[in-house]
Amino acid sequence: MKVKCLLVDDEPLAIKLIENHISKINSLEVVATCNNALKAYEVLNTQEIDLLFLDIKMPNITGIDFLKTIKNPPKTIFTTAYRDYAIESYDLEVVDYLLKPITFERFLKSIDRFLRERNKTTLSEKEVIQGEFILVKSGIKHHKIKINEIIFIESLKDYIKIHTVDDKQIVSKYKIGKIENELANKKFLRIHRSYIINTSKISAFTLNDIEVNSVEIPVGVSYRENVITFLNTIKKR
Repeated sequence: MKVKCLLVDDEPLAIKLIENHISKINSLEVVATCNNALKAYEVLNTQEIDLLFLDIKMPNITGIDFLKTIKNPPKTIFTTAYRDYAIESYDLEVVDYLLKPITFERFLKSIDRFLRERNKTTLSEKEVIQGEFILVKSGIKHHKIKINEIIFIESLKDYIKIHTVDDKQIVSKYKIGKIENELANKKFLRIHRSYIINTSKISAFTLNDIEVNSVEIPVGVSYRENVITFLNTIKKR
């Protein structure tokens, strides 16, 4: 899949230059371009963005201040004509800080850094899911969570909340369907469009709800048949 990019800059020529650079790299595609942070915010809330190219000095709000307002921001490369913000930008764990005018050679180095980081993270996720852990990003941190300590997972639209036995609640920008697939064959069951439970944590159940670690989770109508099939296997044990 191609890396989905969002370009935010109040200078049309600056956006055209980055678009031109991106057009030379097959693995990248421009999803949208914006000339201010407000429009960028709308795009981030409606589309999946992998990489954000963000100008710093813009009207009304700087790129740095804008990035600080975003929960679970995509990987970001700052594009600016000013050196003064470099130290502050790296506190936000951005991929890179590109000074205008941006040459294709320098741009390519930035993309290479992004892809190496991305591949490393993807590999880590695959490794831990195949083992005893999952790796979930929340904010700027990656949380390593033991699978057998998850009680249930709750959907919050484009986010999930993972509830664990030590009363932690970790919120991450993640589709519940995606983590459902990743946890397949690991004793987890989707019982509602908004809930996945760890079946090893079931303490009681009816046809309408299932109790996991003293928390009652409703059974969704469209999931009831699968839930009944699973519960029947428990009764036979």
